[in-house]
Amino acid sequence: MKIRTRLVFLPSLLMMAVYSTAPAQQLREAFRKVNQSVVTVRTKRVDVARVPGQVMSITDGLGSGVLISNDGKVLTAAHVVQTADAALVEFPDGQDSIARVIASDVRSDVALLQLEQPPKGITPATLGDSDKVEVGDQIFVIGAPYGISQTLTAGHLSGRRRIDKEGETQKYIELLQTDAAVNGGNSGGPMFDMNGQVVGIVSTIMSQSGGSEGLAFATASNTAKRFLLDRKPFWSGIDGVLVTGDLAKALNLPQPAGFLVQRIGEGSVGSRLRINGGTLRVTIQGTDLLLGGDIILSVNDIDVTAPTMTDSFALAAGDSYDRTVNAIAGLKAGDQLMLKVLREGKVVKLTTTIEP
Repeated sequence: MKIRTRLVFLPSLLMMAVYSTAPAQQLREAFRKVNQSVVTVRTKRVDVARVPGQVMSITDGLGSGVLISNDGKVLTAAHVVQTADAALVEFPDGQDSIARVIASDVRSDVALLQLEQPPKGITPATLGDSDKVEVGDQIFVIGAPYGISQTLTAGHLSGRRRIDKEGETQKYIELLQTDAAVNGGNSGGPMFDMNGQVVGIVSTIMSQSGGSEGLAFATASNTAKRFLLDRKPFWSGIDGVLVTGDLAKALNLPQPAGFLVQRIGEGSVGSRLRINGGTLRVTIQGTDLLLGGDIILSVNDIDVTAPTMTDSFALAAGDSYDRTVNAIAGLKAGDQLMLKVLREGKVVKLTTTIEP
C-alpha cells in the first residue's frame, strides 16, 4: 500500500515542480530581454548649503530610467530631475551620456530626457498599454536601489489608484500599486509586465521605516504617454510650494495664493525667465522651506489659486495647474510666456520666448 501511495502522488509532485519553475523561467527571459534598456540616472544640483558659514553646496541625486526610443529618449520620474542642473545616464554595458530634461509633469511625476549621445547596440524598451494589466498580474521592476544598478524585484499588481480631475477622462492620473520591493534609487525605473513591456514608471513608496514595506506606486504608462508624449514637451524646472492662508498673509501676497519658488533647474524655462530660487533655510510648522525666492502670482494672466477639496493633486500648484499647463501647451514657437512674481515686496513681470 505504501508503494502505491507514492506512485499515485508522484505525477502530481512532478506537475507542481514543473509549474513552479515556469514563472521563474519566464521572468528570467523577460529580464534578459529588457535589462539593457534600463539606466541609472545621476544628477547634480547647486543648492543652498546646510552647513553654517557656507553659501552653496552640490547635491547629488540618484534615480533610474528606461530608454524608449532609438534617438535617445529616456523616461524617468519628475522628482528625480525636476531641478537638476546636470544629469548623466549610465547603461549596464558601460556606455553613458549627458542628458537634458525636455519634458516634465510634476503632478503625474514623470519626465522625459534626451541623451546627447544615444547608445549603440541597445534595443529600447516598448511602452505597453497599462489598461491591459489587471490586479493580480505578475510584474517586475528593474532599477538602481541605493545605486546598485540592474536590480530586479518581482511581485504583483496589487491595486489601481485613479485620480480624476473633476470627471474629465483625459486628465486623470493613474497610479499602479505593487508589492514588488522598491527603495531609494528605484524612482523613475520601469515596471514591466511579463511580456517585457513598460506598464509603469516608479514614483514613490509608502514606508514608516524608510525602506521597502511592500507598498509602492508607479505612474501608469498610459498616463505618461498623455502627459509627456502626446503634447508639446515642456520643462519648467521649477520646484516650489503653494502658499495660502496665514503664510500668504505673512509673505504679503497681493492675492490669496502664490507659488513660493524653492529651486530652479539650469537650462529650464524657469532659468531662462531668470526666476529666483530660495536663499534662506527655515522650518515652519515642521516643514523645511527656502525663503527669499520669487513667489509666482500668475502665468500668462492665469492667477495661482488654492486647491479645492476634490482635487488633492492640485496641492502641487493649486487649481490653476491644469489651466496653466494647457495654456503653455497651446503656445507656438515665437510666442511669449509671461509670469508675474512677487520679488522683494514688488510685483515684477518676467517674459521669455517659446523656442522651436
